[in-house]
Amino acid sequence: MMIKITAFLLIFFTAIAAFCDDNNAAGAISGTVTWSAQTITAVTSLDMAANGIRLPTGRTYAETLLKTRYVNLIQPSLLEIQVDSSSTIGDLVNKGDLTLRQIEALALGANSVAPSLSSDLRRIQATHTISLASISASLLRHSRPIPVTRTLNPVSTAQYTGIIIIATDELPIHGMRSATFAIPCLFPKIWDSEMNLIYERSMLETTNTTMVRYSPAANIFMNNPSGLSADLQAIVGERPLRIFARGVFGIKPTDLIIDRSDALLIISSEENRRLLSEGKVVFILEDTKLVYNINGE
Repeated sequence: MMIKITAFLLIFFTAIAAFCDDNNAAGAISGTVTWSAQTITAVTSLDMAANGIRLPTGRTYAETLLKTRYVNLIQPSLLEIQVDSSSTIGDLVNKGDLTLRQIEALALGANSVAPSLSSDLRRIQATHTISLASISASLLRHSRPIPVTRTLNPVSTAQYTGIIIIATDELPIHGMRSATFAIPCLFPKIWDSEMNLIYERSMLETTNTTMVRYSPAANIFMNNPSGLSADLQAIVGERPLRIFARGVFGIKPTDLIIDRSDALLIISSEENRRLLSEGKVVFILEDTKLVYNINGE
């Protein structure tokens, strides 16, 4: 009986060791998704010893293997990217709107830093940066934009250089008795307080335009005449319309609700409507919602 138990434990721990070796051989990934910078930055690493690779002859093979493993390791993080309030990229793949081959193309389109060796020469790693803007551009399919919403009763309004919507606090969820923080996605919508749709992706004039940029609150309280960081000024200019969001909407809280009076300031003039179609829109969200870590093996 003791011999059988000992044999079982030997097989059990041998299997665990093999599983761990397989994980080491498969490689690992870490990094961040940063919505304010519109980037996914990933560091992939490979244990060369676990893969039976020896230097210096195996360096080229190690780099090739690392690139192959990177595509597999980054895929789960790409599939989790929120596209809009109801869909992730993974949902689009499940519905047949995207293929895994297209996801692979997005991964391979990353800007990469040449692989480097760890100080103990045991591991090799590489850094890849994927642009969220390039992902959103690949998902915009319309050939002609639909007109931005107009109003039959326009109000007098100034001509603005951009639109900033501030949503840093917890906001009421439309149709529910609760509140939450807004979160970023590739294609958020803007609604007014009467639930008229003010802005959505098909209103963009070109597929090369990012629909909305995201930023932390610190970038609208800079010590200069506009109060804006240089990055924000490049998007919304020096005289943007600043609006406080009144609520959030959607299966995920990605869409912002603004007061009807603020919406009228935008849609009452051709110049201000053009700010939407040109993507001169910034959402100011709570800092912790703008970045999250990715990890995996």
